[in-house]
Amino acid sequence: MTTPTAKPLLATLNSAPIALFGVVLLVFGLLSPAFLAPRSLLNVVVQSSPTAIVATGMTFVLLTAGVDLSVGATMYLVAAVGAKLVLGGAPLAATLAVMVVTGFVCGALNAWVVTRLGILAFIATLGTQYVGRGLGLWLTETRAMNLPDSYTWLASLRLVGVPLPVLVLVLVLALAHLVLTRTPFGRQVYAVGQDLEAARKAGVSTRRILAAVYVVAGIGAALGSILSLAQLSVVAPTFGVNKEFQAIAAAVLGGTSLFGGRGRVWPGTLLGALLIQGVENGLVSLNADPYLYPLVTSAIIFLAVLMDSLRRQVLARLGRRRIRND
Repeated sequence: MTTPTAKPLLATLNSAPIALFGVVLLVFGLLSPAFLAPRSLLNVVVQSSPTAIVATGMTFVLLTAGVDLSVGATMYLVAAVGAKLVLGGAPLAATLAVMVVTGFVCGALNAWVVTRLGILAFIATLGTQYVGRGLGLWLTETRAMNLPDSYTWLASLRLVGVPLPVLVLVLVLALAHLVLTRTPFGRQVYAVGQDLEAARKAGVSTRRILAAVYVVAGIGAALGSILSLAQLSVVAPTFGVNKEFQAIAAAVLGGTSLFGGRGRVWPGTLLGALLIQGVENGLVSLNADPYLYPLVTSAIIFLAVLMDSLRRQVLARLGRRRIRND
């Protein structure tokens, strides 16, 4: 592959999320005109907010060439803790604070296992996934817990006419984008993902950066759990199941590399989350067979990984061409 050919291909791959989202809108809009109604599109944004927030935290981890397979279990544990407190009569503000702290602790545990024990992130977070879900099942006694209106009203709350989940999503995305693009910490995150050893030799505290991104992912999982729980109003044993894969797919579809060092939350991760939720809502609007949902989700994940692999190959070839030309 020559450089002139590779560059347009890379540009096409980078713009793929926008194109795919446009195709989803067009196809489902033609099959079900109600899908493009303003209310329906707003529902896509509101319902995708938890996934987008969790995926934003996941983006930080992926940028360091790591992965967090425990975010779904963290969401479940956070929801279980919140449900216990709400049903026990705890004030809402205190409940929300404890839920966020729970996510922080889960992220800190991952950070400790990865940075202090030196266990590969895939294995470490796979282990903490079972720990988190086991603790959640123990707290809930494997039973569904229905939440009262004193909590679920958060899903319908509007501030200045904007649904609360959308406002939280905007704030999280804005903060994450600023941190990654305008702070030394953000630049160090990219540096660690590009070359861990080179970043260490350059004076970057790589252990601190790696620990921080897992804490960010834990907090993101907690915020996503808070919003998802408000929308669902029930903590079921399946709460948060496979959410880690949706978060990874959303980030990778948005251009974040599984190999680290490249990606962005705005607009990349957001578009990936909207694409996944848009497909799901479109299938619902068409009354599609529910058994198709996992198949479609798996196809999206496969597409995300394929796109990332192709981007990496193109970048590698472009890099080799530049070296030869020098």
